[in-house]
Amino acid sequence: MSELTPDDAAAPGGDAEARRKAREAIRVPAPKPAVTGPVAAAPGATSTDPVVLDVPPVPPLPPVPSVPAATAAAQAAEPTLGATATVAGGVAAEVEHDPNASLQAHLRAAREEFESQVANAREQFEHTNELIKQRTGRDLIVATLIGIGIGVVVVASLIFIKWIFVVFALAAVLTGTFELCRALQAAGYRLDVVPQLISAAALVGAAWFFDPSLLWVTLFVGIALVLVWRMIAQMSAQDGRRYDKVLRDVLTSAFVQLYVPFLAALAVVLVRQDGGEWWVLAFIIVAVASDTGAYIAGISFGKHPMAPRISPKKTWEGFAGAVLFALVAGVLLGIFMLQQEWWVGVILGVVILGTGTVGDLGESMLKRDLGIKDMSSWIPGHGGVLDRLDSILPSAAAALALYVIFSPVVVL
Repeated sequence: MSELTPDDAAAPGGDAEARRKAREAIRVPAPKPAVTGPVAAAPGATSTDPVVLDVPPVPPLPPVPSVPAATAAAQAAEPTLGATATVAGGVAAEVEHDPNASLQAHLRAAREEFESQVANAREQFEHTNELIKQRTGRDLIVATLIGIGIGVVVVASLIFIKWIFVVFALAAVLTGTFELCRALQAAGYRLDVVPQLISAAALVGAAWFFDPSLLWVTLFVGIALVLVWRMIAQMSAQDGRRYDKVLRDVLTSAFVQLYVPFLAALAVVLVRQDGGEWWVLAFIIVAVASDTGAYIAGISFGKHPMAPRISPKKTWEGFAGAVLFALVAGVLLGIFMLQQEWWVGVILGVVILGTGTVGDLGESMLKRDLGIKDMSSWIPGHGGVLDRLDSILPSAAAALALYVIFSPVVVL
């Protein structure tokens, strides 16, 4: 029961009682101490009886605000978007693990890599070919393909059907003679193409069909034909041409017959001999190997001109390459093709190297005097036919002499 203060006791009965009730109404009870230890059971209670704790009531949570309609729709759509992402991920995983798709991807990547490598290799090759073309004036690709084609025809005809080689030689002789005559005419010489071609064909035919001794007779007759034809043509012209120029024209006409048809006819004579086709093939291979060695070494290492006034592009380094290639080819061909001793192959290589170099420099000097680079442009990448025969023609005479010397029995 509450105690009365002095003021309450002094107040009248009704007022004192009202004030006491008012103070009791606003009095706050003291908080109970918190339970920190185990709770003791009430006396007489069992362990199964529930324990009642005097815990103040938990105030209620504030009400949850209402969700707008748009937010509710977005929340409702979230499961659908999640499901879509899950499905897409599953499809991607399925594509990723599909062996066909993986194989196609690898093939596509390999094809792109191969195309890239081919493009790079082609670009590098074209750049190198352009550099070689600027230095030598030759298209390497075209020259190589045409050279291989001519080589196949020559080798096949020599091995299998000799008369095809004779036809091929006749065509080359007529073309080379025509080229030389036209080049000389362009330089101011007066030559007659018709008798030159007739005599050239007669020399090749005599070398194939008749005894070799008749070849000399045919040569003299052919030279006489072109000389007489030239003098008659000069007298018919009556243009007052000086005698020194007339003599130059006559001697040049004889030179054409000796240089192209006669030297080529010696190769035909060699083909007719027993095993002569192998000697023809051997000296052609050595001559080609010499030219190839000179070309490769000259392009790679050429710095010191060999004959700058005659052929500025020929170098001593190129000549060293020609020597190496000619000797190696001569030894190998002498042993395995000609069935000769190795030193015969050395002689073959040295002799063909010498005659080929003389022929090459001789034609270079002739073209320089005529003021031309090539005899013609009939063979792309090579120039004219005579440009390819410059080292072959003088080598034919040397090969025939070597055949006569080293063959056991020779009947010409």
